[in-house]
Amino acid sequence: MNLISNIPIVQQIISTCKSFNLQHIIISPGSRNAPLALSFSNDSFFSCYSIVDERCAAFFALGIAQQIKKPVAVVCTSGSALLNYYPAISEAFYSDIPLVVLSADRPKEFIDIGDGQTIRQENVFENHSCYNANLVNAITYSNKLYKENEVLLTETFRVANTEKGPVHINVPLYEPLYDTVIKNIETKKIDISRTSNKSFKVDNSFKTLWNNTKKKLILVGVLHPNTINTKIIEELVLDPSILIFTETTSNLHHKRIISSIDQLIAELDQEELKNLQPELVLTFGGLIVSKKIKSFLRAYQPKTHIHISEKRANNTFGCLNNHYKVSPNTFFKTLLQSNITESTYQSYWLNYQAKLKEGHKKYLATIPYSDLLVYDQIIKKMPKSLHLQLSNSSTIRYTQLFDLHQSVEVFCNRGTSGIDGSTSTAIGASLFQKKPSLLITGDLSFFYDSNALWNNYIPDNFKIIVINNSGGGIFRILPGDKSANYFETYLETTHQMKANYLARMYNFTYFYGEAHNFEIELKRFLACKTRSIMEIHTPRRINDTILLEYFKKIKN
Repeated sequence: MNLISNIPIVQQIISTCKSFNLQHIIISPGSRNAPLALSFSNDSFFSCYSIVDERCAAFFALGIAQQIKKPVAVVCTSGSALLNYYPAISEAFYSDIPLVVLSADRPKEFIDIGDGQTIRQENVFENHSCYNANLVNAITYSNKLYKENEVLLTETFRVANTEKGPVHINVPLYEPLYDTVIKNIETKKIDISRTSNKSFKVDNSFKTLWNNTKKKLILVGVLHPNTINTKIIEELVLDPSILIFTETTSNLHHKRIISSIDQLIAELDQEELKNLQPELVLTFGGLIVSKKIKSFLRAYQPKTHIHISEKRANNTFGCLNNHYKVSPNTFFKTLLQSNITESTYQSYWLNYQAKLKEGHKKYLATIPYSDLLVYDQIIKKMPKSLHLQLSNSSTIRYTQLFDLHQSVEVFCNRGTSGIDGSTSTAIGASLFQKKPSLLITGDLSFFYDSNALWNNYIPDNFKIIVINNSGGGIFRILPGDKSANYFETYLETTHQMKANYLARMYNFTYFYGEAHNFEIELKRFLACKTRSIMEIHTPRRINDTILLEYFKKIKN
């Protein structure tokens, strides 16, 4: 028996959540959502978290769902509170992460009459959600209404579980809001497990094409660790006609895989690009970070592009021919019964990459203190067996230039690639990790999401490294006139902010490093047993030159 709201529609929602085994509920404060908040928090079945800032709350939920691969719910009051979820909803939509939004609302007759905290909430996420359920309520909750809402709720939770994306349930609630009853909520377990297509076979025409193609490029996007069977990778790299490109976020490792794509293609001349041009591209995983590989494959298109995914296929290069809606493991299990094709495609480019790696080492030995040098030292010295979260913009792109140990599991919000919720996501994810968690972030991303630290659930083994180059350093790398009078103020957005006061306010141990001491402080920071922030200040004006020269120098 639990203390629960006496509102029937709320009791129905609680029952449905339990039926679908949705356990994690992130609640932001409000009055209209009080019946939901008190009902969830008084039931021991649920794990409830209180996060004040709705934008942070949604990214925190996204981080949890990212790790457990199950739906997580966010609950908010009516009005503009709901709109603060949108950045995380769009990220979840493009990253295939299941979030359930439960928004309390005024009844329909109160919309657009000037009532407080009231907006048009129905279908507000329509363009970036997998399903929208606008529940129906009345002062007298009839059996007819119960059945209508049951259909909507069941379909919403089914979609969240099977399509792995965000869904929205809008809940109109009448006053009084705080009345309760002691009641046992009946539930029935609903099985939503997906059965794999065991009968899948690659069609013979594709097998023939695969066997006769001497230049096959496999490009892997965002993947959870251990997604692909190791035996499959071992078999793929044995085929000399197959070249595999991965990224830091692919979480795939092998000595015959090229993981630093930009390092390889940045300075290729036209003849080399034509030599690299594949006849067939096979892609799987989530979105690709590298702009250079996307530009290359749009300019030097393959004859065939095949995507492997159970959900969607993006025509990223403008030449998508087919989409196999199966898991990569299922696809390759059939395909690898094909023959090995003789070719020099793989060996040529692996040898080329080996030379670039030597150039990489030599160049890093010559450069002054800068972002690139700092990333080199962080990656060399950070512990193995680590849960690593990366923010967007410069952070993910710098990290792509280095080889990470295969025990390091990497995550980054690459669905929409925004800087807005990296810290919140990392904190949510860290709660469901046995490994220590480290977030590497830039200064703008960190300060933008500083409310993420207003959180009572941060584990002691959670650490943050802030690379502070006093502005949006990526804008110095991108094309544009750096001397223009608007550049520093409106693009680079220069500032003099530091993280020390935030660290003190939120009870983080704080470390600070710059040119003369950052390696010593980095060692102390990594050895620290409490949650901690290390801020590393780097020079603002030379980072872009050092990075752009990097690609030229490693080739020469």
